[in-house]
Amino acid sequence: MSTLTIAAAQTLSIAGDLSGNIARHQRFFETAAEQGVELLVFPELSLTGYEGRVAAALAIDPQDAVLQPLRVLARELGVTAVVGMPIRLEHSASVLIGALVLGADGSLGVYSKQHLHSGEEAVFAPGFGGATLNIGQETVALAVCADFSHASHAATAAARGVGLYAAGVLISEKGYAADTAILQGYARQHEMAVLMANHGGLTGGWQSAGRSSIWSEDGSLIVAASGTGDLLVVAQRNDGVWQGRVVPVTSTP
Repeated sequence: MSTLTIAAAQTLSIAGDLSGNIARHQRFFETAAEQGVELLVFPELSLTGYEGRVAAALAIDPQDAVLQPLRVLARELGVTAVVGMPIRLEHSASVLIGALVLGADGSLGVYSKQHLHSGEEAVFAPGFGGATLNIGQETVALAVCADFSHASHAATAAARGVGLYAAGVLISEKGYAADTAILQGYARQHEMAVLMANHGGLTGGWQSAGRSSIWSEDGSLIVAASGTGDLLVVAQRNDGVWQGRVVPVTSTP
């Protein structure tokens, strides 16, 4: 196996404050680069918070210039980042829950959440998924929250030959045990590493559990945050052996 360094960005999003959240994401990018991270995954709707009532007003075309500072920084630092944002695709009025892939090579990829939680249909439309990513020699499949509650989603990823299943989520304490058991089970069943990036605190009226986690290909836990807050949960694989660490991220330089 090749060397690989990945991280879950456990962030505290500012409700509806795109510019403020972009600044916070930039600090995560910088900290990730300091840790040698190649792939950095943020929670669901990380750039706006899980704010359904204002999502339609905040939704952007993925090519919107507002993301340019993050795209430039990703390229400069050599970090591929997956950020959460409500989006509208060209020639469509529907609002989708997007996971935008800001490539270390300057590219832009678009993943949209395929499976909605009950109630989300009042604001969002089901999305279309997206292509797998290549990070070094690793193939990566993305998921956004409820996507992973459908076993077929992970099975499809495994059938594509992915080595890492990476999910940006919002999971409360009440759902944490059941949801992490599902994700850990996918790692074991499909022999692929699994990354879960959860929000770091209250968002959209939901108190997130935090405790972002990464599991190895045999389902064993590599590393997890112990609670909430702004944290980088890093896992590094060398010669087939995983090691993990949790790094605090300050909101200002």
